[in-house]
Amino acid sequence: MTRTTVFRTLTRAMAIRSFSTYRIAAPRVLPTSSAARSILPAVATQLQVRSYALAIPPLTVQEIEDRILQLLKDFEKVDPAKLNIDSHFINDLGLDSLDQVEITMALEDEFRIELPDRDAEEIFTVRQAVEKVYANKNSA
Repeated sequence: MTRTTVFRTLTRAMAIRSFSTYRIAAPRVLPTSSAARSILPAVATQLQVRSYALAIPPLTVQEIEDRILQLLKDFEKVDPAKLNIDSHFINDLGLDSLDQVEITMALEDEFRIELPDRDAEEIFTVRQAVEKVYANKNSA
């Protein structure tokens, strides 16, 4: 294994972006030259890779509540005057089961989550939606 081969291996490993330190497995065939053997353990065993992505803090309950209320205000069948945290979708807002499914799908799109069917069927108020989204976002 030549020095160029070692650096190519390291370059490929650097394509992985993370804040962590990665251990690179030593090749199964040991290098024959003494120069390659001397740099392999020092260079190829640990590699720190920097990511340029922003660390996004987790959403608070208040942020989730605000986003859900705004989402429901933008929903055409909802009267914003009747909307509050304890509004029942069917009793207070006059929505039907199909509207409830549309709201669940809008929640999944808004927060980039997937609510299990069992949880989605239990969402009847804004407060329940906030609790389900918060639990789903913080479980991952």
